[in-house]
Amino acid sequence: MSSPLSVSHLKAGYGKKVVLSDISFEMGKGEIRAILGTSGCGKSTLLNNILGLEKAMAGEIDILETHLRAGKDLVPISVQKRMGVLFQSGALLSSLSVFQNVALPIRFHKPNTPEKTIREIVASRLESVNMLHAIDKLPSELSGGMKKRAALARAIALDPELLFCDEPSAGLDPVTSRSLDELLLSLRERLKLSLLIVTHELDSIKTIADRILFLKTGDVLLDSTLKDGLESNIAEVQEFFTRTVK
Repeated sequence: MSSPLSVSHLKAGYGKKVVLSDISFEMGKGEIRAILGTSGCGKSTLLNNILGLEKAMAGEIDILETHLRAGKDLVPISVQKRMGVLFQSGALLSSLSVFQNVALPIRFHKPNTPEKTIREIVASRLESVNMLHAIDKLPSELSGGMKKRAALARAIALDPELLFCDEPSAGLDPVTSRSLDELLLSLRERLKLSLLIVTHELDSIKTIADRILFLKTGDVLLDSTLKDGLESNIAEVQEFFTRTVK
């Protein structure tokens, strides 16, 4: 497979308001691509339109060898099975245990899977994110970092090839955030994942990103390697990477 994700001339917004005017980029297999930019630049809008959670105005998306007309074609179930999503809040269902949350995508996409097999898969995914000890806990019994790891276990339940993460380190302390970064890098190697990550956390970006896509007012300001981004003489990019983190 060549590129797991390619976006061409994506235009998106809300009503008549255009948030993304012309976005194009391509990911390499096994790459960790970080979507960057200041608040309100359209990072989450881009992610939501790629996932089909919002209806784009125009553009084309090639995802896992499937061509889609943005805003017109739905992401097929066959492709959804090969994707995982880690939402910003974790989005665990509060009334379900950790086991039940992680089992959800298996039960939905593979309804004929024997219960014993489901339990084995869930245990394996939780063990891979160091959460097996919490298999029977409810989300309300978990810390912020534990919720993110449980949600990550759910996101990789079906062995995805492409993982989307929306602000994975948001709300976490530096130690927990660093641990999550290391976990994502480890999973990338073990599961041969490609990752698209929306984030503003400088330490995380510098730790995990291979390439960056820097957005400004609806357009791509910079599409480069992390190294070239850090050395860029573009004022907005320099300001982003040299800002003081409070």
